[in-house]
Amino acid sequence: MPDITFWVLIALVILIVMILAATLKIIRQQQVALVERLGKFRKALEPGPHLVVPFFDQVRYTLDMREQVVPFPPQGVITEDNLMVSIDSVIYFQIVDPVRAAYEAQNYRAAIEQLTMTTLRNIIGGMDLEAALTSREEINQRLRAVLDEATGKWGIKVNRVELRAIEPPPTIRDAMEKGARAEREKRAQILLAEGQRQSQILSAGGDREAAILRAQGDREAQVLRAQAERQAAMLRAEGEAQAITSVFEAIHAGQPDQALLAYQYMQMLPKLANGDANKMWIVPSELNDALKGLGQIAGGEAEDVREYVSKATTQFQRPEKVDVHAEIEEQAQKDKKRSDATVEKAIAHAQALEQTKLARRQTVGRPALQQAPEAEPVPQETPPGDSQ
Repeated sequence: MPDITFWVLIALVILIVMILAATLKIIRQQQVALVERLGKFRKALEPGPHLVVPFFDQVRYTLDMREQVVPFPPQGVITEDNLMVSIDSVIYFQIVDPVRAAYEAQNYRAAIEQLTMTTLRNIIGGMDLEAALTSREEINQRLRAVLDEATGKWGIKVNRVELRAIEPPPTIRDAMEKGARAEREKRAQILLAEGQRQSQILSAGGDREAAILRAQGDREAQVLRAQAERQAAMLRAEGEAQAITSVFEAIHAGQPDQALLAYQYMQMLPKLANGDANKMWIVPSELNDALKGLGQIAGGEAEDVREYVSKATTQFQRPEKVDVHAEIEEQAQKDKKRSDATVEKAIAHAQALEQTKLARRQTVGRPALQQAPEAEPVPQETPPGDSQ
C-alpha cells in the first residue's frame, strides 16, 4: 500500500505542475500572444505574466512587434528595351495589428515577397535600362506605396524598400564599362588639350613680353652707345684741339732756329713718300730752300741765319687758346650765307627768264615793226669751291 500511495502522490504533483504550466503564460517584451478558446480567438496577451483556462485556452500565435528586415533573393526583371536585369531588394516592415496579421494572411512574409516581385516587374517593365539604373529612389518610393497599400489590411506597415543591386546582363555591363571608359578618356583628353592650350598661350605671352623687353633693351643700349660715341668724339676733338694748341705754344715758346726746322722738314719727307698708292712723288719747292738754309749754316753763315730766324720768329705772336667749337660754328655760318646768296641769285635768274618768255608770248601773232632786242643772258653763279 505505501508504494501505491507514493505513486499516486507523484501523479498528483505532475498533474498540478501541468495545470499550472497550462494556466500561467509569460509573454516577453515586444511580443504579443493570441489566445484561442476552443478554436476561436479570445484575446491578445501583452508582455508579462497571464493566467488562462487550462485545456480550454491555447496560445495560437506569438508575434514579434519589432521592425523586421526581410531580404528577398534576386529576381529577374525585363526592362522596356527587352533587357533582363537581376534585382535584389530588401523590405523593412512592422506589425501594427497582430490579430489581422495572424488571421488576414496565411503567411504574410510570402505574401509580401510575391507582391514585391510582381510590383517590381510592373515598375521596371515601364523603364529602359538607363532609367532603371539611375532612378532607384523613384523605384523605391513607388514600390513602397504599392506595398503599403496592399499590406495595410494585413495589419502590416511597410516603412522602407531598398534595391540593393541591379545587375544588367554581362554583355550590357561590358558595353557600359567600355562607354564609361571612353567617356573618361575623352574627358582626360579634353583636359589635356585644355592644359596644352593654356600652356601655349602662356608661353606665347611670355615670348612676346621677352621680345618687347629685349627690343626695349636694345633700343636703350643703342641710345646709350650713340651718346657714348658722341661724347667720345667730342672729347677726342677737344683733345686734338688742345694737343694742337699745346704743340703750337710749345714750338713758339721754345723759339726753334732755322736749322732745327729744316732738319725736321727733312725727317718728314720719307714719311710723305711712304705708301703703296704713291706711284709718283713730286719734290716740293720748299726742299731747295731747306737745303740752301742747311748749306748756308754749314758754310759759316750761321750768324746771318740766326739773325734771320730771330727776325722771323719775332713776327709770330703767341696764339691764344683755340676754340674749336667757335671755329666750326663760324665756318657753318659762312657756308650758310654763301648758300643763301646762291639761292637768291638762282631765284632772280628764274624770274628774269619767266619775264622774257611772257614778253615773247605777247608779241607772237602780230607783225613786228622792228625787231625786239634779245634779252641779255643772265650770268650763272658759280658755286663756291668750284671756281678753279
